Amino acid sequence: MFRFPLRACLPVVRVPPPGVQLSPCTDEDHRVTASEETTTGRALIEAGSPVAGSMCRAAATVVFEPTAAKVAVDDRFAACLRAVADDAAATPMPRERVRAGAALAFAVECAATLHRNGRTARSDGWFDARPGGRPAAEELAEAVVAGARRSTEERRVRHLGYLLAEVAVSPDVDLELAGRALRLAESLSWRQLALLAGVGRRERVPLPMAPLEDEPRAWTAWGAREDVADLQRSALLDPPPVQARPVATLPRLRAADLRLTRRGVLVHRLLVLDLLHEDAVTAALADLGLPRS
Repeated sequence: MFRFPLRACLPVVRVPPPGVQLSPCTDEDHRVTASEETTTGRALIEAGSPVAGSMCRAAATVVFEPTAAKVAVDDRFAACLRAVADDAAATPMPRERVRAGAALAFAVECAATLHRNGRTARSDGWFDARPGGRPAAEELAEAVVAGARRSTEERRVRHLGYLLAEVAVSPDVDLELAGRALRLAESLSWRQLALLAGVGRRERVPLPMAPLEDEPRAWTAWGAREDVADLQRSALLDPPPVQARPVATLPRLRAADLRLTRRGVLVHRLLVLDLLHEDAVTAALADLGLPRS
């Protein structure tokens, strides 16, 4: 046994140097890492610039800092884009990030134009949470972002974003119909979208009267002719394809004979193909061996 019992020690108090303030630390006090800076929803939209150009930064401001933006969109639409951008921010494939961000930026671009032109966002519950589920607007936005990520033909991404903005101001289009249009759009090539755009604006810019070759020799022309036939078989263009008969001589199809079906009108309207670049329509007709009127 120790001769002297242990005595309680007084606590040692160290006085901080003058000018130094002590502050309690929390779990949130940490340096922002480079990976965290690039995995935010705002960074995702800004990452779309290789496809959507320099307007991506402005689009991200509209969504995440609307008071600092020079243009406006509906607050509920912006909130929907914020939620989807944050969810998709961790997309690991760099080029998929680019396409996802670009689709959202194009949606902002189109929505701002619609807002400026007086087309207001729908008020039929499109942006409201549903029993047992999230808003239809967010579900469609996620589907559009997923479609953009899959779209290696990146020129289509612009019009996928436009679909999201157009449906947001179209109360006559429900989620199922919008999903149908999106699935149809994903099944079409860029040249087929250009052909639909050309047929859709035929009243303003007439299509050529020259007949289409049924079996062109050049591979590019043959592929373009197959694109037209696929649009007919998919009931996006009228007239429907005519089955050849052994003894019958059938009139050859002309581009000027083509019309949008109701399915074609749906795709043309929701993808806003009126805004598809005219040079793409000219190139699609050239692949068919036709001049632009």
